[in-house]
Amino acid sequence: MPARTLPVVDATACCSTVTGGVLDADDAGRLARMFKALGDPTRVRLLSLIAAQPEREACICDLTEPVGLAQPTVSHHMKQLVDAGLVVREQRGRWAFYRVVDDTLAALSSALKP
Repeated sequence: MPARTLPVVDATACCSTVTGGVLDADDAGRLARMFKALGDPTRVRLLSLIAAQPEREACICDLTEPVGLAQPTVSHHMKQLVDAGLVVREQRGRWAFYRVVDDTLAALSSALKP
């Protein structure tokens, strides 16, 4: 069987951040923080609950019962999601409201596409 020559492809034009070349330490750290925040099933569930709302936002008061955890525990999980840039927090009077950051989710998705 004759050998075939594969075309040379510019990795930056077609590939994701992770598979497109070597990441520098800052980019790797940033991606790792985001993925680490999603490494907990409760946080994935909280993100899903928020994303399922009509405005893609939810009050902390509406997140405790569905996950069956106390408000301080849910607040801790939400802080992890905020710190990772997956959601933003807005204080409205007594309650904190959280909104999904679609650009961050899109960036995470793109980071793993081959």
